[in-house]
Amino acid sequence: MRLERLTGEQARARAAELMDIYGVAFTEPPWNEDGSGVADFARRLATDTERPGFVAVLAGQDGRPLGFGTAWPTRSPFPTGRAYDRVRGELGEQAERLLVGALEVDELAVAPHARGRGLAGQILDLLCEGAQRGWLLTSPQASGAIRVYERLGWERLIGPEAKVAVFTRGRRAGSI
Repeated sequence: MRLERLTGEQARARAAELMDIYGVAFTEPPWNEDGSGVADFARRLATDTERPGFVAVLAGQDGRPLGFGTAWPTRSPFPTGRAYDRVRGELGEQAERLLVGALEVDELAVAPHARGRGLAGQILDLLCEGAQRGWLLTSPQASGAIRVYERLGWERLIGPEAKVAVFTRGRRAGSI
C-alpha cells in the first residue's frame, strides 16, 4: 500500500484517479452519486485545489487507486454555500469559534473493495499530519462512515437528530 500526500497542483494532475475513486465510493446510499455527481466533484476539485493550504492524500496499490482525502484550513469568516450553511444551522455562531482555523476534511473516499483494512484512518492521519485541529462532516445516514470516525477518535459535535453529522479532532475539552 502506498499513500502519497499531494499539493493542489499534484492533485489536479491526478484528478482522473480521484474521480475514479469518487465514482465508485459514493454510488451507494446515502450518497447515490451518478455520472453528474462525479462531474460536480471534478469541478469542485479544480476550484478546491486552488485554496490556500490545500492538501490531498492518494492511496493506491499495484498502480490502482484505492482511496483519497482532500482538506484545507477553514478560513474566517466561516464560509457560506456548499454544506457550510447546514453546519452553521446546526452549530450556530459556535461554527466560527470551533471550526475556523481547523483543517477541514472535505472529501474522504475509499473504494468499496478496499474497505475494512484501516485505509480511511491512514488517509486521515496523513491528511491531518501537522494540524492541531481538524473537522469533517458526513450525512447522518452514513452509519458506516460515522462508525469509522468514532472508532478513530473523532468526536461528534451534535446529536444524531441533526441534519448533518459534524466531527472534530484535537479541539479543547469543554469548548462547546
